[in-house]
Formats: sequence, C-alpha cells, structure tokens
Amino acid sequence: MINAAFAVETFFDGTRTDDVHLAAMMQKGTILIAEDDNGDLLASVYAEARGSHGYLGMLAVDPAYQSRGLGRLMMEAGEDRFRQTGCEAVTITVLNLRTALPPLYRKLGYIESGTEEFHPSAPLKPGVECHCIVMSKRL
Repeated sequence: MINAAFAVETFFDGTRTDDVHLAAMMQKGTILIAEDDNGDLLASVYAEARGSHGYLGMLAVDPAYQSRGLGRLMMEAGEDRFRQTGCEAVTITVLNLRTALPPLYRKLGYIESGTEEFHPSAPLKPGVECHCIVMSKRL
C-alpha cells in the first residue's frame, strides 16, 4: 500500500520502500495504520518520538481512498499520540520535488523551518536531485 501511494514519485529508480527499510524504521518508532471493516490497510504514517518533539513521516493513503480526508486523520492521530506523551512539537519532511505537498501541510498548521539532505531508501533516477523541506508544528 505504501509503494502504491508513493507511485507518483516517478523520480525513484524502483519502489519507495521495502520490508527491510520498514523493519528498520520500526526499531526506532511505530507505524500507525487505518483499516477498513475487513481489515484491509487504507492508510499509514510513521511516528517516532525524538525527545520533546515527534516526527511523522511516510504518510501513505491507498490510492483508491485518497482525497477523502484519511491523510488528515492520520496526521491528527500522530499528533494526538505525541500530545499524550508530552511532545511540544511535530516535525515532518517533504521532498522538494513534491511541490503540491507543502501547501497541504500548511493547511494543517505546519510551517517551513528549514531544509535537510535527503537520504533515499531507493536510488534516484540519474540526474535527479532532491532535498527535504523541514516543516514543523507546535502542539
């Protein structure tokens, strides 16, 4: 489901993630999921506590269920989780090549707070350069 949600990222030479990378992420944080009544995976988001801040990443919504508010609900679930543990803020990173995403996250209260190097889990296609836009939100 995650790779299907990220299929729009045609700048990767391969899929966005795999079982090995997801297992490594789960050693540091957790993946929150949304399922339908049949137990089918609809959406997910990675959540990792980093001291007084939380990090949300790899938000994915099954393409058949996109534009129905599930992404917003997953972000809210992650934020609520961090509030319950006393986190003061949440940070996300957005790839600069995904130009439609920063405005969506701004609507959820996130503001740009910097940039950082992107460390892809899969190779980028030749000639593609990419970095992360760091966005944060006070809780």
